[in-house]
Amino acid sequence: MTLIIEPEQGAAVKQRNKNFINGSKKVFIESYGCQMNFSDSEIVASIMEKDGFSITKQYKEADLILINTCSIRENAEQKVRNRLKTYNGLKEKKPETIIGVLGCMAERLKAQLLVEESLVDIVAGPDSYRDLPNLVSEVLDGRKAVNVILSKEETYADIRPVRLSSNGVTSFISIMRGCDNMCTFCVVPFTRGRERSRNPVSIVNEAQDLYNKGYREVTLLGQNVDSYLWYPGGGLKKEFSSLSAEEQKESVNFAQLIERVAKIHPDLRIRFSTSHPKDMTDEVLHTMAKYKNLCNYIHLPIQSGSSSILAKMNRGYSREWYMERIKSIREIIPDCGISADIISGFCSETGIDHKETISLMNMVKYNFAYMFKYSERPKTLAERKYEDDVDEETKSSRLSEIIALQQKHSLELHRQRIGQICEVLIEGVSKRSADALFGRNTQNSVVIFPKGKLKAGNYVHVKITDCTSATLIGEVV
Repeated sequence: MTLIIEPEQGAAVKQRNKNFINGSKKVFIESYGCQMNFSDSEIVASIMEKDGFSITKQYKEADLILINTCSIRENAEQKVRNRLKTYNGLKEKKPETIIGVLGCMAERLKAQLLVEESLVDIVAGPDSYRDLPNLVSEVLDGRKAVNVILSKEETYADIRPVRLSSNGVTSFISIMRGCDNMCTFCVVPFTRGRERSRNPVSIVNEAQDLYNKGYREVTLLGQNVDSYLWYPGGGLKKEFSSLSAEEQKESVNFAQLIERVAKIHPDLRIRFSTSHPKDMTDEVLHTMAKYKNLCNYIHLPIQSGSSSILAKMNRGYSREWYMERIKSIREIIPDCGISADIISGFCSETGIDHKETISLMNMVKYNFAYMFKYSERPKTLAERKYEDDVDEETKSSRLSEIIALQQKHSLELHRQRIGQICEVLIEGVSKRSADALFGRNTQNSVVIFPKGKLKAGNYVHVKITDCTSATLIGEVV
């Protein structure tokens, strides 16, 4: 279903039609935000290729420019607006160019982007990518078009993504869509809709296909992978106890899914993101411990070390619950790398709350972390219910302290690796030097080593000889 804007007239429409009739259709796709957005862009590329478009890496030669967007923080949206201004500068010289916005920002700002600011011709939400060829047709008829209807069933399970900017070694597989966790700071449930899981057979088939094509690592993606639950009939997520006896018998949870993918081949590494502390089970951890190719790495966001702030965030767990999960990880997977998301300056955060975050970081000692100061997002519960009452200077000061501590912990943990030998999957040439290669160990740390005659896709054993807070440095043994 599309919402049609008033028709556009003139030479630009005629030139568009001429380009498209002549079969010279080229699409440029740019992505911002989380791994899920980059994965979605590969689905979009597949849909557009099937409609006769060729993919170009040069936006100036494109007939259709699509930008896949993120709304998680204000600066992410500002980056997109700046890019749209660049693309509209091109459109002044080449009026027949079609510009479209996809993803979370499209869902949130549809009217502004289309009408008030007139920056784009197409707006498509995360569940409407199959409709893109129809939306393009509406623009070819001189109209602007939007489809941001959220689906209760769409998982794009039958679409084989086109791997964009691929290194041929690592890739993403989307296993579920949407989110049912109403964290008060987060806009994702409003932009991506309800949670639903993809058929496990299609996931295993996609992973098998990637392995057959030479890929050696896949990352299974979802807003909350631990709540993955597929059952016959599918649709929206249900609690396991609410399934019928037959559905329970044939259902597949996340632990069972990663085991199926792990069994494809021992040389295919499996990672996943993102885990949720309230849903991660020991069953998942024991499955990880059972298979060597299930990487010893978990991204387990904490957001805050204060139980009172976690309650205000509606995270569904306390500081104590989180530390119990960390304890289980350490016991079941002793050498597991752990990373986190941390927010400084959430509504009402006091100095004591901040110190609790610092103390939790000192207890866990994350391998690395994604750290941000709180950015109020429109339409979230926090925006409606709480006052954003921590000033920017305090937010920045607390964030600086968090970043400095994390760098200290990352360096400390990396120094402990010096002298050890680790298995590394080579991903490509290092940015530091054309004579060096880089890859990652099972804990997800980047490892750099001399190139020699090795190539991407190989597994090698590297003895760690030096490090920085961000990188391990070694030599092949």
